[in-house]
Amino acid sequence: MALPIAIALAVMAFAWPAGRISPRDVPVGIVGTGPASQHAVEALTRQQPGAFDFRLYPDQQAARSAIRSRDVYGAFAVSGNGITVLKATAASPSVAQLLTDVGQKLADKATQQKAAQQKAAQQKAAERKAAERKSGSAHSPAKAHQQAGGQGAAGADSPVQIVAKSVDVVPLATDDPRGAVFSSSVFPLTICGILIGAFVTMARGLARPRHRVLTLLVSCAVAALGVYLVAQGFLGALPHNHVATWAVLTLDLLSVSATAAGVIRLLGPAGLGLSAALMVFVGNAFSGASSAPELLPEGADRVGQWLPPGAGAGLLRDTTYFDGHAGTGHLTVLALWTVCGLTAVMCGHWVIRASRGTRAGIPASGELLPALPGAGSGPAVRHHAHARRHDGED
Repeated sequence: MALPIAIALAVMAFAWPAGRISPRDVPVGIVGTGPASQHAVEALTRQQPGAFDFRLYPDQQAARSAIRSRDVYGAFAVSGNGITVLKATAASPSVAQLLTDVGQKLADKATQQKAAQQKAAQQKAAERKAAERKSGSAHSPAKAHQQAGGQGAAGADSPVQIVAKSVDVVPLATDDPRGAVFSSSVFPLTICGILIGAFVTMARGLARPRHRVLTLLVSCAVAALGVYLVAQGFLGALPHNHVATWAVLTLDLLSVSATAAGVIRLLGPAGLGLSAALMVFVGNAFSGASSAPELLPEGADRVGQWLPPGAGAGLLRDTTYFDGHAGTGHLTVLALWTVCGLTAVMCGHWVIRASRGTRAGIPASGELLPALPGAGSGPAVRHHAHARRHDGED
């Protein structure tokens, strides 16, 4: 009965966020404070309440700088002749496409408003001329000439077309224009990290805790190098900041593997299932690596960013394409999980030893036991509890 429930929960963990993708307080810039920009903000707020968190910038240069610093996902520069959509597909292809669609809708709406204003002006001019003809003022040759000229000018007016133009400020790699390789490279890291942690913890040849820690570090560094060689060397999806990108991949793997190893060390085989459930079915599902955290349901975005898969994907994106901007929070999360996991690996045998001693009722080593009845009045005997060393700790 438990297995079907677990399977249903796993499916829901992945399907629920994907089925509820929608913008929620996405940071977006607005260039300028003129009437056109204000009308654009009002229109977007009416159409999609709570979808965007608008931030004003004096010019396009300031908006571009904010995009490169990861303060906003993009910006709208609205003018009387058109709308310029500044976006960053490297930050999120899904959000970039969303901003492009919104910019086009704003342009279409502005075009309709211009056409309606032009039509109203023409209708008003026609009514005025009709009134003049009725009053007999059109019999004057000068008036007739002016009327003919006005009709020609009115007929020459053509509908105004507002155009939306998109500018990709921080594009994705040329070999990965839609970010499919990036997200496909991030998701397997979680499973690989759990496998590394399980192997290091259960391997009989790694008796001492310091050997386990050293093996975790070396394994994650080598595995990260392999991931980088495939993702960049073969597929070209991680084109910038090569050494820093490799270091982020290493830390991402280490945070997952150290956590898995520590939990397994404390809980035994049950820790493997707990690590997999937490990192894969919650961490991967709520990471927002294939979309953006601001597109996930409320609550899932925060949970995902506090787990290594979400923090690792965010830090990898920040490092590869944005020179590390806005990566401090993600780095802190990964460091905390890594330190806690390595601490459990190093000190877990003390917890296990104390737990076994408590369950078995064995006194600690060196404790004085009273003499057995009938043994005379000899001195108390010092007994040492010698437990079998399963793990070979120092």
